[in-house]
Amino acid sequence: MPTIHFLDVTNRDGVQTARTGLSKFGKVMVNFYLGRLGVAQSEIGFPFLFHEVPYVRACVALAEAGAFGDLRLSGWCRAVPSDVERALSVVPEERRGAPGLRHYNLSISTSDQMIAHKFRGKLDRSAIIDEMTASVAVARQAGAQTIGVNAEDGSRTDDGYLLEFALAAKEAGASRVRYCDTIGGDSPGRIRERFAKLASAIGIPVETHCHNDLGMAVANSVSGALGDLDAGQDAWINTCVNGIGERAGNADLLSCILAFRYGFGISDSVVIGDPVDLSWARRFGLWAAYAFGQPLPAAWPGVGRNAFAHESGIHADGALKDRGNYELYDDDALGAFPADWFTRQGRVVLTGEYGGKAGFRHVLDGLGLEIADGDEDLVFSLVQLCASATGKPLTDDELRLITGYPRQLALLFPGQLTQAS
Repeated sequence: MPTIHFLDVTNRDGVQTARTGLSKFGKVMVNFYLGRLGVAQSEIGFPFLFHEVPYVRACVALAEAGAFGDLRLSGWCRAVPSDVERALSVVPEERRGAPGLRHYNLSISTSDQMIAHKFRGKLDRSAIIDEMTASVAVARQAGAQTIGVNAEDGSRTDDGYLLEFALAAKEAGASRVRYCDTIGGDSPGRIRERFAKLASAIGIPVETHCHNDLGMAVANSVSGALGDLDAGQDAWINTCVNGIGERAGNADLLSCILAFRYGFGISDSVVIGDPVDLSWARRFGLWAAYAFGQPLPAAWPGVGRNAFAHESGIHADGALKDRGNYELYDDDALGAFPADWFTRQGRVVLTGEYGGKAGFRHVLDGLGLEIADGDEDLVFSLVQLCASATGKPLTDDELRLITGYPRQLALLFPGQLTQAS
């Protein structure tokens, strides 16, 4: 039976959000939370960029050590053979057969708008397919386990060429074709019809990648996925935590999950193939708002401060009698609100960039965190480095990851530490 899967792109598309930023350690934490939430795959970033290399290597080591659960890690590249070759060299050849960065997504523009006004004569339709298939061949020859191919601006690509492009991708060895509503102009009815038609014709999943310029990224993602299911194919949905992303953002991860779990006419007819644990949703959403420096709107689905608040007389009366009168799903399903050590009021001793050993031990003892024999100095140094990288007090979950996997995290800081695995 066809199922729904989530491929989160926070660490690639989300971090491109203007006027914000996330440290490499923060990107590691996104993968940590995605793994706890039960998402299938994380597009962890741009492995061909020099400043991503230590982060990618650390994530591969953390994945091998089990820090991210069953989360699959994938890298994003332009569909340019040289970019793919550079990306593959990030993980040494002798380690590519081990669990790690064995999944790739290769992207190239396909619409006439982009061909005329982005490529400006450098590539035509035929050359675009040639570049894409050559890039897929490089990834396949290197042993990539899955390869997704992007049709950037797919929503403005005509049906005939989109089909030609998708069939060529499949023949070259692609596992999925990503349909990008790059400027966020699609609509639910149109995208479902296009997905059903395209997925039926090519016989592999068509992956949703929807932007929110018209406020319909979640609706379009849900509808596109239903089009895949109409065609008898699995659905893969691109998301970002808290709906972040370029311009007006991307499809919100939690909203998409909630739609498939609780939406009328949807929840009874689809199967979420990922082992989603919503009890991590609130911790992830609120951590991301803190880490990105982007407070959540009060009315944000599931994790906004007013998501379960009632004041007007009729609503308050009904909710007090039975929460089901005015709530679609239970507040408790989203997990507890975080109560991090650094948020304590009054007299408190913290650990961070400039902290000493006494405060460090006090906080870790208070949280019940144990350090493996011989790793105390390494963990202490990592606490200082990670706090310096984020520019913020470390959360309890961040401290848990540091104490649990110090030798893998040390790969984030090449040349600054000597005890990396």
